This record gives sequence, structure tokens and C-alpha cells, in this order.
Amino acid sequence: MRFSPQTRQLEWLVKRPIAHRGLHAETSGVIENTRTAFQNAIDRNYAIECDVQLTKDGEAVVFHDETLKRLTPESGLVVSRTASDLKQVPINGSNDRIQLLSELLDQVKGRVPLVIEIKSHWNGDCRLAERAAQQLSHYDGPFAFMSFDPDVVAHLASIAPHIVRGIVADRVHDPYYQPLPLAKRFELRTLSHLARTKPHFISFDHAGLPFAPIQQIRAQGFPVITWTITSEPVRQQARKYSDQVTFEGFLPE
Repeated sequence: MRFSPQTRQLEWLVKRPIAHRGLHAETSGVIENTRTAFQNAIDRNYAIECDVQLTKDGEAVVFHDETLKRLTPESGLVVSRTASDLKQVPINGSNDRIQLLSELLDQVKGRVPLVIEIKSHWNGDCRLAERAAQQLSHYDGPFAFMSFDPDVVAHLASIAPHIVRGIVADRVHDPYYQPLPLAKRFELRTLSHLARTKPHFISFDHAGLPFAPIQQIRAQGFPVITWTITSEPVRQQARKYSDQVTFEGFLPE
């Protein structure tokens, strides 16, 4: 696509496919959001998507789930554990352990772009966004933040407007959204938060495309990324409506 002059500086964001939670393969002992998965992505020159959660002592840790149960031998909420404690927790089926965001930054060192999803508990707590922004303030390499939660993205816009930020979105059909108030679900589905979030890009569920609001945003010159692409035929279909894909389970060109 032809980017608008305002968004042309974001071409790095869509230059290469984005490895979802790193380049992982459970059957090979490479688990999502681990040092090994990130190294695999670096070695193949893929951009890296990862997730961060807040620790008990206010640090950012690289982990997708709110609880430890699925990926580690331990249980309980991530936010109930300190950073030093979490650093010792092994990842099931691998030789890796949980990483801090600071450790990931030291590993990548700007060699490939980072697309960092800030996880939210939908409670207005923006400490994780603040800590992540602080840690990236002197990072020498391309990176962007994104979140499903408009409040997080709007907060980033206010405290660090120079940092590239995106909104992660879908058509809001998943039961995951049911605990949220109706007004919040309506805002998410219609993207009516854009005036306050002011995202530089959109990361949208490929299963919901084409979708008129997303295509309108793209027509204005803003990059659209799709997720999560698991095969080459799906990638080809998704690229009809987007500028790059977040993938797993295969190796796109």
C-alpha cells in the first residue's frame, strides 16, 4: 500500500512478517515468549511480537497469561509474584525460564523490530504501560507498543506520544469480553475510542476481515497487521486486507 506522509516512518513495522510470541514450536521444545523462541526469530530476521505482564513489585515480565498454570509447573497469578521470583520459574517442556522485559531488550539489541503487547486486567491500572515505556525510553532499536485495552493505549498517548502505539482489535464476539460493561464492548467493536487512543497502527484478527472500519483506516494510510496466521494460504488471504501478518506454525517469506 501507499503510506501517508505521516505514517511513512512506520514502514519498518510491516517490512517483515512478525513472529507471534517469538518463533516457537512446542514439539521441538521451543515454547512461546521464551529466550529461545526470540533467538529463533532473530536468526531468521523476523520481527518479534511478545506479551508483557505486571509483577507484584511493578516490573514488566514477558508472559502471555495472567496465571502461571498453563506454561509452568507452578500456579497462581503472575501479578502476585515478584520479578526476582518469576525469573526463577522454568517453562514447561523447555530449557527456558520466564524473562523480564529488560532481559529481552538486552537479548534483541535492536536487531529486529519488537511489537510488545501490554496485557490488561481492564481495571484502569496503567502501571505496566508506564514501566514498559520507561524501560524502552533509551532502547536503541525499532519497537512499538500495543494493547486490546483502549485505556492503556490512550495512557501511552498521553505519557509518551512519541512512542509508536497500536490497538489490538477484533469483532468482539469472543466470550472473553462478556465481563466487560456493554458500553466498553460497544467501544471496542466500533473503534469509537480512536479519537482518544490515536493509534499509529491497528492489529486486527484476520478472521474478522474484511471489515469496513479497518479498511477505512487502512485507506487513510495507517498500517494494518493481522493475527494469528498459521499457514501460507491464510497469509495470502489476509494480505489482501492488511500490510503484514503476525504468524506462527509455519515460515512465511
